[in-house]
Amino acid sequence: MRITTSFDGVTFEEPQVYSTPQIFDDSMQIFDEYYSKIKEKGPLAKVVGGLPGVLDKKKEYLVSAPNLLGWRGKPIKTELETRLHAPVILENDASLVGLGEATKGAGSGFKIVAYITISTGLGGVRIVEGRLDESIYGFEPGHQYIDMSGTVTGKLVDLEVLVSGSGIMFRYGKMASEITDPKVWEEASRYLAFGLHNTIVHWSPDIIVLGGGLILNGFIDIEKVKKELKEILKIYPEIPEIRKASLGDYGGLHGGLSYLKLTSQVL
Repeated sequence: MRITTSFDGVTFEEPQVYSTPQIFDDSMQIFDEYYSKIKEKGPLAKVVGGLPGVLDKKKEYLVSAPNLLGWRGKPIKTELETRLHAPVILENDASLVGLGEATKGAGSGFKIVAYITISTGLGGVRIVEGRLDESIYGFEPGHQYIDMSGTVTGKLVDLEVLVSGSGIMFRYGKMASEITDPKVWEEASRYLAFGLHNTIVHWSPDIIVLGGGLILNGFIDIEKVKKELKEILKIYPEIPEIRKASLGDYGGLHGGLSYLKLTSQVL
C-alpha cells in the first residue's frame, strides 16, 4: 500500500509505504493512523484509491480479488469515507498505474495506450486520449485463456497463471526471484507475447507499456517478447511501440492525481 497527499493538485508528498494486510480491518487501522498524522493540515477534499481486483458496478467494494481475499465484499468505499472524512473514488489499481504511465510516464504523448502489468498477478487497462476507456467491470487481460487444451498444467488456465508471480509460484513452487532456469523465462516471454497479440488485435493501441515487478526487474525480457510478437502478429503490418514503464512504484499515485484532475476534482 502506498499512500500520499497532494496540497496543490500537481505534486504529492513523499509516499508512505506499508505491507498490504490480508485482513481488511488491519488495513483500515493503517488509514486511521495515516489520517491522524495529516488531519492537522486541513480537511481532505477528495480521495482516490486503486484496488487489485474487480469492483462492483458502483465501485464501492471488490467482487473479485484473487490475491486479496480478505478484502472481497467489504464496504471499502464506506469505511474509507468514514475514516478519512472525504468523498472516496475507487478504481482498479492497474488502471490507475496505466493512467499515470499514459499521462506522466512511458506512454505520454500517445493517443491510445495499452498498459499491462506483470507482478503478483497480471492486469491492464486501455487509455484513450489520457482517459480510462469506458467499461462495465474494468479490464482483466490476465484472465484471457491462452492454453485452451490444458496441455501446460493439465487443466484450463489463464494468462495470469502462465506468466505472473503467483502463477510461477503455483507452477514451480518457487518465487520468481528463485528461478534461474532461462527456459522458464523464455517460455513466459512467449506466453506473454501471445497475450499481447490478443491485446493488440482487440485494442489496436499506439503503444503498449509493460510494468510490474517481473518486467521492471528483468525476469521477462521485453526484447524477447517483441521478437515473438513480430513472428506471430500477421493481421497488422507492424507491432505497436512497446516500452517499459517509467514511473516505478509510484505510477498509481501519479495516475490517481491525473484521474482527479481529469474529472475536475482536485485534492
